[in-house]
Amino acid sequence: MAKQKAIEISKKLTRRVGKTNAEFDLIKEGDKVVLGLSGGKDSLMLAHLILRTQRHSPFNFDFMAVTIDYGMDEDFSELIAHTKEYGIPHQIYKTEIYDIAQEKIRQNSSFCSFFSRMRRGALYSATQKLGFNKLALGHHLDDVVESFFMNMFYNSTMRGLPPKYTAGNGLEIIRPLIQVRERQLTDGALKAELPIIGDDSCPAMRFDVKMPHARYDMKLKLKELEESFPLMFKSMDRAFSNFHLDSFFLKGDKS
Repeated sequence: MAKQKAIEISKKLTRRVGKTNAEFDLIKEGDKVVLGLSGGKDSLMLAHLILRTQRHSPFNFDFMAVTIDYGMDEDFSELIAHTKEYGIPHQIYKTEIYDIAQEKIRQNSSFCSFFSRMRRGALYSATQKLGFNKLALGHHLDDVVESFFMNMFYNSTMRGLPPKYTAGNGLEIIRPLIQVRERQLTDGALKAELPIIGDDSCPAMRFDVKMPHARYDMKLKLKELEESFPLMFKSMDRAFSNFHLDSFFLKGDKS
């Protein structure tokens, strides 16, 4: 049998993802996992990590990468060639999200949120049609910390991104990269020379609307804060599993 082709992935990254999987019981024997593969560095690195897990783990599971076609004549040829070269099971799931957006985007107050919701709904649909039970997303630790502070400052809520949760339709959503830093994924993607799809693949870029800045601004603020507190992200990672509910302003039972 010919040796299966694989990119080189750092042991530190594979160990971190393996520990996260074991700690939160993300992928296990008999699972059927769909990965939302956008073609960005996060999801593409996750595709290779899941493939590596499938090839080397003591348990068996099915895996399929799914890329959402927004219906705007995207060119997936390079991504298709890459997944084929490395033996990553891959499907393109066609939608009419772009056409729908042209009717609704002007009335929608947050076009990025609109596309995110539509893409997530399409991934749910694709996962169910394939008969799979789990959907893997490429959120990393930087995403979690940014979302936490954005929710606190803009929405007055203490809310993060869990490693796994069950959606209303019964699908289990998992985030295998949840304890990985973004820079680890960037370094890995650059070293492996992965064919990264940039911002031009986002349908929102084709609309003449002002780009949102809140997340970008938060990323800059956290970068500044990390310069003063180098262990900040490691501490936040631990803090998400070490909170004291009784120390918050909880309202009593009014019954």
